Amino acid sequence: MTTSAIRTLKPNVTEKEAMRTFSAHGVSAFLWRIRSGPLRKIAAAYVPFRLYRVRYELGRTPCTRLFALDVVDGSLDLFEFPRVPDDSELLSSDSRNRLTPALSEDRSVELLREKILRIVFQQGFFKLREPRLDITREHCEIYLPYWLGFYGGGETARCRVLDAVRRRIEGAKASAFFEQWLAA
Repeated sequence: MTTSAIRTLKPNVTEKEAMRTFSAHGVSAFLWRIRSGPLRKIAAAYVPFRLYRVRYELGRTPCTRLFALDVVDGSLDLFEFPRVPDDSELLSSDSRNRLTPALSEDRSVELLREKILRIVFQQGFFKLREPRLDITREHCEIYLPYWLGFYGGGETARCRVLDAVRRRIEGAKASAFFEQWLAA
C-alpha cells in the first residue's frame, strides 16, 4: 500500500527532544507515570488543519488574523499564524501516522466561528459591538506534527501528547483525541 505525501509544518521538537520530554523527572511527568505506567515508546503523528483568514472589528479597530482549525473533529486548540506558511516552513512526509480529514466545510466554519468568538470576547467583551466575523478559507491544508508518548501496556496503554510546533505537552482533550484515533 502506498501513501501520498502530505505537507506538514516543520516540527520544532526532534525525536530525541520528545523522548527527553516524555522521560522528564518533573512532578507532572512523575504523576503521569504513576497513573499510566512507564514510557514504552514514542511516535510522530500528523493532524490535518485548514487555514482561515478572519476579519472583525474590535471597537473601531479592524482586525485580521489567520487561524488553523483541525479538520478531524475540530476539538484541538486553534493555531494562529502571522501569515500563510511558505514552502521553506513546510516538509513533505509520506508517514502513515496521519489522521483523515472528516469535517465538512460548513461544520468547520461553524466550529471556527464559535472558537474565535470566545477569543474575541476574552480580548474585550464591551469592545465588540456586533459579533460579525468575515471568515475566508485559505487554499492551504497542512498537517501539524505531534509526538505521542505511549505509557503502560496491554489494554491499559495511555497516550500523552507533545505539540511538536509549540513545544508543549497537551492536556487530556488531546490525549483523548489521539487515543480515540488509535482505537478506531
